[in-house]
Amino acid sequence: MSVDRREAIRMLAGVSTALAITPAEALTLRRLAPQASVPQFFTALEFRLVSLLADMILPADERSGSATDLGVPEFIDFMMIDRPSGQVPMRGGLAWLDVEAQERYGLAFVDSGDAERRQLLDTIAWPERAAADLSHGVAFFNAFRDLVATGFWTSKEGIEDIGYLGNRYRNSWPGCPPEQLRKLGLLGTDEA
Repeated sequence: MSVDRREAIRMLAGVSTALAITPAEALTLRRLAPQASVPQFFTALEFRLVSLLADMILPADERSGSATDLGVPEFIDFMMIDRPSGQVPMRGGLAWLDVEAQERYGLAFVDSGDAERRQLLDTIAWPERAAADLSHGVAFFNAFRDLVATGFWTSKEGIEDIGYLGNRYRNSWPGCPPEQLRKLGLLGTDEA
């Protein structure tokens, strides 16, 4: 699919609201998301770009696997099926990224070198430093990064990665720790 810059920008309009999702919705939808590796929404080329971009945002480290290891691209694919209002902005953002890479480096984003990909992402990753003419790319990247983070930290491994302790039964409650009560001004310094 060949898209020019003007068409990609038109498709990006409204990206931040169309791709927004709450953490509670993400947990529910993640339970419903199929774990298939064949994308239902994305084309094979788009899915390759989504996977690469997700792993650039959240690569593997010593604590957990990468975004693709945790099924984030599949989660995003499912989200696009579940949220039709996000489909055009997502496709527009991916197309914009490819057009921008093509104009800068003469290659699609996935075919560019790692240094070139990082250089391009650096121009849109920090909204306050981005040039005004890159505002659509900034909006797309921020929304995409939020989807990646949501997909990652709502996975079983992602929840373990942050040490989330909710949804567990406690048969006793010791109360608020004294140091926190002091910080809130509810406990004197000589009380413990």
